[in-house]
Amino acid sequence: MKSVFTPPYTSWTHRLSRVLVRPLVGTRVTPNDLTTGRLVTGLAACGAFMVGDPAWDVWGGLLWLASCLLDRADGELARMSGTSSASGHHYDYLCDVGVNGLFFFAVGVGLRATELGAWAIALGALAGLSVAAASVLSERLEHSGPGTSKAYAGILGFDFDDVLYLLGPAAWFGLFPFLLIGAAAVAPVFVVLTWARLLRLRERKPG
Repeated sequence: MKSVFTPPYTSWTHRLSRVLVRPLVGTRVTPNDLTTGRLVTGLAACGAFMVGDPAWDVWGGLLWLASCLLDRADGELARMSGTSSASGHHYDYLCDVGVNGLFFFAVGVGLRATELGAWAIALGALAGLSVAAASVLSERLEHSGPGTSKAYAGILGFDFDDVLYLLGPAAWFGLFPFLLIGAAAVAPVFVVLTWARLLRLRERKPG
């Protein structure tokens, strides 16, 4: 029976990225260039979200989607061109942790003038730090297990972190207050869950 889980690098977004970056193979464009593009567009999106204006949220959502696509594209270009490296992966990893965590803090700052008031910033800080911590622990969990394992497997052709693509449309439809409250409630749970899984895995490993 065919598994419903998504093997690494086979999600729909990975396949789309391969199509987009194929013309770049053999050119001067490097995976690190795309990672830098991911960083710049991600930071620009966060800056737009901090304004707290619907018009800025539209641009922020577009920039965020571009950042997510570039996040997939850098790894695909590295694999397709045979230029994967530990330093490139580390650069990509740091950008992911920083940008994804900053997103929620930016949303909180942008919602400071709503009914949430100052609580929005506090919720954004909690969600952002929790997302960053969960990312760090997930990376350690993956490195502690089989080389191709994912901390949280996707299903039906979608990766677990494909949910990040939904954050752009959430900006356009005014869903940020619900997203922020939900992330502040759920992200800390993932921190504890991932930390517990990492501890259990290390306890089972010889030595």
